[in-house]
Amino acid sequence: MKVYVPNSAFLGNMQGFIKKLELEDDSKLEVSFNKQWMSLHPMALAMVASLGLKMNHEGKPIHCEEIEAKSKPYFARMGLLSYLSSAQEIQIRKHEESGRFIPLRTIKNNDDLKKLLEDINPIFHGKEEQVETVNYVLSELIRNVFEHSLSNIGAVVCVQNFKASKKNEKPNRISIGVADTGIGIKKSLSESYPTNNDLEAIKLALTPGVTGRTRIPGGTEQNAGAGLFFIKSIAKVNGNFFDVYSGSGFYKLLTSDKKRSSLNADPNFDKHSELENLPHWQGTVLGIDIVLEQTEPFINLLKNIREFYFKIKKIKKKSFYKRARFI
Repeated sequence: MKVYVPNSAFLGNMQGFIKKLELEDDSKLEVSFNKQWMSLHPMALAMVASLGLKMNHEGKPIHCEEIEAKSKPYFARMGLLSYLSSAQEIQIRKHEESGRFIPLRTIKNNDDLKKLLEDINPIFHGKEEQVETVNYVLSELIRNVFEHSLSNIGAVVCVQNFKASKKNEKPNRISIGVADTGIGIKKSLSESYPTNNDLEAIKLALTPGVTGRTRIPGGTEQNAGAGLFFIKSIAKVNGNFFDVYSGSGFYKLLTSDKKRSSLNADPNFDKHSELENLPHWQGTVLGIDIVLEQTEPFINLLKNIREFYFKIKKIKKKSFYKRARFI
């Protein structure tokens, strides 16, 4: 496999980075870098790191080119070099992580997830409603890995806080990337929802009520199949990007200032771009930007999400106590 890390890879131009991936030959991994300044979204960082994790797990060689760009310390602080088993020596000026970023880390179980959510809290400086939103997104994205990817090495996660820019008046943005090298969305859905291709499977996964665990409409009380739909909805009401890449399919929710409060159960009706026949990613990668503005549509959406999961929790509890018990 060959990965070229470009000058820029954010959710708006992620397909350019993906198109240049060479993933067919998995006997080794070669990583090269743009020689100038590089800036990557956590989704791109998680992708490269997850390939390194996979190769290390399988005992296969990794060749990581020496980084010449001035952004080399950034990659080191974000933890990318450790995933690539790089022996590059570098003196890094220490920066406080709290309030800025969560470096790349592997999440294998619920304890790892709990620790991640605890470490996220300082970013928001006590703003509980913002903590709740990001914790929800991370929990749902990683829960999908636990329940559907069948990966035995977990998910690679990265979070970065991009502070507001006075020059262009952009608000604070939280960017999240999650990548795994499991079975992918198409195979995960195949038993209950056979699909013709990876893009079709991605769209099904974004549809509420569709879950790989059951064909029952609306899912079950244990798995409602609404997590990715709600995450897409969070991105939409804030006018932000949301990217999903699995197999050879890619779906991008585009930014929009119109009809942001109108949520579509069918992802085809959202303003989006889609691609097929991309380099085949064995697993699933997701990236989202969240601008935590307390707009009325955003507040209402979070309220609806909380009410939905409260109902699911009540159904679970009721179902438990209805079961026959033998003493």
